Amino acid sequence: INSIGVCPNQGSKLTRLVTFLGLNLEQKMINFVKSSLAVAVGIAALSTSTFAGNYDGPSMDFSTVRPDFRVGFLGDEAAQDILTRNACLKDYVEAAYNVPAKMFTFKDYAGTMESMLGGNLDYAWFGASGYAGIYLEDPNAAVPVLTRMQPTGDTGYYSVMVARKDSGISSLEDMKGKHLGFADPNSTSGYLIPSVELPELYNVKIDDYFSKTSFNGGHENNVLAVMNGDVDAGVTWVSGVGEWDEGYTSGNLRKMVDKGILNMDDITQIWSSKLIPNGPIVMPKDDAYAKAREVMVGMKQWILKNDPKCSEDVANGIVKAWVPVDHSFYEVVVKARKAKIEAKKKSN
Repeated sequence: INSIGVCPNQGSKLTRLVTFLGLNLEQKMINFVKSSLAVAVGIAALSTSTFAGNYDGPSMDFSTVRPDFRVGFLGDEAAQDILTRNACLKDYVEAAYNVPAKMFTFKDYAGTMESMLGGNLDYAWFGASGYAGIYLEDPNAAVPVLTRMQPTGDTGYYSVMVARKDSGISSLEDMKGKHLGFADPNSTSGYLIPSVELPELYNVKIDDYFSKTSFNGGHENNVLAVMNGDVDAGVTWVSGVGEWDEGYTSGNLRKMVDKGILNMDDITQIWSSKLIPNGPIVMPKDDAYAKAREVMVGMKQWILKNDPKCSEDVANGIVKAWVPVDHSFYEVVVKARKAKIEAKKKSN
């Protein structure tokens, strides 16, 4: 659901929307109008970046491609939090592309992926596994444009497993026979990488090592599930550099600390993955978007240099640079996701 009330991959299929939300049509339409207006007004009020008014970076007339620029976000935190944090991005997109920007949030990762596959988004920032899923479904749907560089110069991040500090769980061995929480089936750090690396570590299937696993609706909800005792430990993503008590320099833990909903003293880290390629900002592969992709690279670099606060808000933490990337940077993850899919087919 987005600032106009409908996920763009669902188009005019209002009945599908109504069924999804589980309300009768009349009541749904009333709620739909109220909530849509509230969010739209909120975004209009928030979209007031001073720096965007001074933007003199790369630009184009995107109206030659389409009349607006559609930005999609992964559903790994509350929709209003996503829109608030990215309000400045809306201003910059409008300044760089000279068309209105529309911001869309989704219930889960799959919704964002389906929308990009359907040609209903012009921009989305996926994890490596999300991009791999799109590529395996349709190699011609979208292409990686750029990714972030950490303050250390790395272009990667880590999946980590955390537990409550007072739980008595201080190592991965302590998790044997316990409940592990995942973020989302299409998350790289929140599912794919731990589901591949953990079995290799112990030469055992995930379901044989843990008593139970569950998906908890995104990274923020997964860590909250740990804190609430709904799971014994959960996986999430971090930059892996910086101060522990700040939640590192970037990532989900840092975002939760900044929002005041997590105290790092309350959790302990019990496992870390190998370095994972940072997820790409993805745009349509169509040749009509060639100039738009170039503008996006320049726009992101301009924001980082001239409006670091906006850059940090949008990136969930500190970025050293925005680096152009292509499909080759994600081939390892594509292979891992493909192997996972094939293994599941064989088991069925």
